[in-house]
Formats: sequence, C-alpha cells, structure tokens
Amino acid sequence: MSDALNYLLKARPDALSHYFAFLKDAGKHLDPKTRNLISVITKVHAQTERGLRQYLGRALREGCTPMEVLDALLMAFPALGLAKIIWAVDIILDMNIPGFAPEALTSLGQWHDVMASAEVKDDEVTRTECDDRGLFVYRSKKTYQVFDSRCPHQSTDIPQLALKGSTLTCPKHGWEFDAKSGDCIKKGNSPLKRIESKVVKGRLLAFW
Repeated sequence: MSDALNYLLKARPDALSHYFAFLKDAGKHLDPKTRNLISVITKVHAQTERGLRQYLGRALREGCTPMEVLDALLMAFPALGLAKIIWAVDIILDMNIPGFAPEALTSLGQWHDVMASAEVKDDEVTRTECDDRGLFVYRSKKTYQVFDSRCPHQSTDIPQLALKGSTLTCPKHGWEFDAKSGDCIKKGNSPLKRIESKVVKGRLLAFW
C-alpha cells in the first residue's frame, strides 16, 4: 500500500474503509490465486511498480506458477498492450525470481544438492547458496527446514547479515521472520517460502 493510502486511512478512515470493504466484497467469490492475478494485471495497467511487486508476490504465495503469471499478462494483451507487458516483464526480471528463468519455466522441478547435512549445526540457522538461489536452513536434531531467502513482500533477497540469532529482518521494509519456523513475526503477514527438503546419504537436498 502506498504512503498516500496509509495517510488517508488514518486521516479519513470513515471514507476509505468503504472503499476497501468494496474491494474485499467484490472478490469474495474468487479464490486467492485468481484474485491476486487480477490485481497483478491492474497494477500493470496502471504501471504501479510497487503494487506489481507486492501482488506478484502474493499470487506466487497463493500457488500461482510463473507460467500462469505470464499467461495472465499475455491474455490481457488487448487491454495492456505490448509496451506495458514489456514494462512488467522488465520488473519481474529485475526481481530475479528463480522460477521465471527460461529453463525453469519448462522444468518440472528437481532435487538440488544443497550441502552436507553435518555442516548445519543443531539449533542454528545457516544461509547458503545453491544453484543461484539463496536459502536459509534451520536444523533441529535430525529435522531440517529450508526456506527461500527472498522476502515474501517484494522478493528482496535477504542477506546473512540480516540474521540476528533466529530473527531475520528484511533490509528493505523491515519485515521480521522467525528463521526457525519461517513465520512472519513483525510488520508483515506472510511467511518465508518453505522448500521441500530431505537428507540422503549425509547430503541435504532441496526440491524446486
């Protein structure tokens, strides 16, 4: 949400509350993925970069695939035009989301060798890189949790320096996460993306 909307909500909650109630009611019969895909299209039409980044993240968290995002943009071509679609794709590429890489779009996913499982100390969080993807790994005895290092808000890649104990703070907007569970604990309302993982012959593997 923009600073201006936040201001108006505080200054005129009586007026703005009706607007947000209308938006919520208007989409109540749509599943979350579809509702956020429509919001992505409206942000592209208005060329609102901040909104596009926000709702793209929401759509992906609700299970939308990168290919579905691209299909939605292309299906909206009569309303958007090529220039706005190119504008949106440039922003998506700048966000560096692994799933939008050309080779990933045609892949069904695969297991990636992240690291030796023994390299992760018990009850500690470790950040690592695997095949151009940042990951946070938490180990509790023989159980491992693997999370995408990108903030679910606007896909900012969160660095190791942002980790204090088990609290992870996104440097861009201050969202805080419990790196052991992935839960958002301050400012935001969306968890880190959890990635399927397993240990095979002493190696920690992750699937995407």
